[in-house]
Amino acid sequence: MMDWVQSLPLLQGIALLYLVIWLRAGSTYALGRAARKAANRGRIAAFLASPRVARATKIVNRWGAPVVALSFLTIGFQTAANAAAGLTGMPLRRYLPALAVGGLAWAVIYATIGLVAFAAWFELFLRSPWAAVAVLGLLVVLVAVLLRHRRRTGGGTLTPQGVGDEPTASEPAPSGQLPADHSRPADQASEG
Repeated sequence: MMDWVQSLPLLQGIALLYLVIWLRAGSTYALGRAARKAANRGRIAAFLASPRVARATKIVNRWGAPVVALSFLTIGFQTAANAAAGLTGMPLRRYLPALAVGGLAWAVIYATIGLVAFAAWFELFLRSPWAAVAVLGLLVVLVAVLLRHRRRTGGGTLTPQGVGDEPTASEPAPSGQLPADHSRPADQASEG
């Protein structure tokens, strides 16, 4: 499926992945909410009503939105974070903005550099935050240099001309270009 998504124009790919993450993460959250409601009816209801669980739920509901948003930058944790948000009953007014921000970050990363490259950078960040910041800085500088170069050169193509790319004497040259032998056809030589 990723080959198909990557064949789309960038904005369409991001939009499609954003829709996918809203459906997937939102469904996980909804299943968590449904599981909590089902648990409130059974033997687990007393445990869920205990002061310890009530306190933990309050903390997750208060601080969980950043965790939910950041979970989209991980591999394997985002499903658990979305389910936990549903299980603890995180209010939609906190969950939806976290889903919007985290889901957009996920869609952009997945549609551009891919999660493998991001996971490698995140692993580096966990081992050495300074090295990860340096790598990120180098990437920003590289992109800036490439964009500056492209602007200065007029945004020309990077495709080199090869043998057979120049017009022959029997083919008309594009306007402003001379044929390969640099001579003008007879009818143009008399004009200029």
